[in-house]
Amino acid sequence: MIGIQDVEKTVPQGRFSKMFLLRRITFDIKAGEFVSIMGPSGAGKSTLLHILGMYDTDWNGAYTLDGNEIHRMKQKQRAEIQKQYIGFVFQSYHLLDHLTVYENLDLPLSYRDMKKGDRESVVGDTLDRFQIVGKKDLYPNQLSGGQQQLVAVARAVIAHPKILLADEPTGNLHSDQGKEIMELFKRLNDEGTTIIQVTHSQTNAEYGSRVINLKDGWMDDDN
Repeated sequence: MIGIQDVEKTVPQGRFSKMFLLRRITFDIKAGEFVSIMGPSGAGKSTLLHILGMYDTDWNGAYTLDGNEIHRMKQKQRAEIQKQYIGFVFQSYHLLDHLTVYENLDLPLSYRDMKKGDRESVVGDTLDRFQIVGKKDLYPNQLSGGQQQLVAVARAVIAHPKILLADEPTGNLHSDQGKEIMELFKRLNDEGTTIIQVTHSQTNAEYGSRVINLKDGWMDDDN
């Protein structure tokens, strides 16, 4: 499903030089895999995930997603592919504080060509599936960290993306909350969602089927 070939990312360093954040990254990910990206801080893990999610477009190399050559596309085309394929879960939740749980879930659907009645049905089903019906009228600051991340995951998958990307999804949670989120990811993967997570946790990585190790922007030789 995903093919990455010689992807590199640089940032300016001084007037005449640049620093590499990623160097010659090459790998394939099959549909239905659950892959963890691991490595020390500064290894380039989140940078790579943001490239995969098409939030970062300033890089070199080749990126193919389900036959679509992302590296050859203009921004508008990439945005359409992103909307169709990608759900993203952030470490810090990224819920909109001025919207209720219901409104946060409805928001990604409102960007699609869906009638209001259809959106209401999808949001209702999602609230029930994630067992957060009782939270639908609450605002993010009225929820615990675990509840906020649960809503964030629900929002990421509400439009049934083929790929779920997660950047340290349990980083701000205590162990029981983190386990709940990882069990949820496992169920989503079992249902067919391809999952790629950035994690420092070996325990979290064991929920997946494969690890891509990064070190200083390079893929580790053990991959």
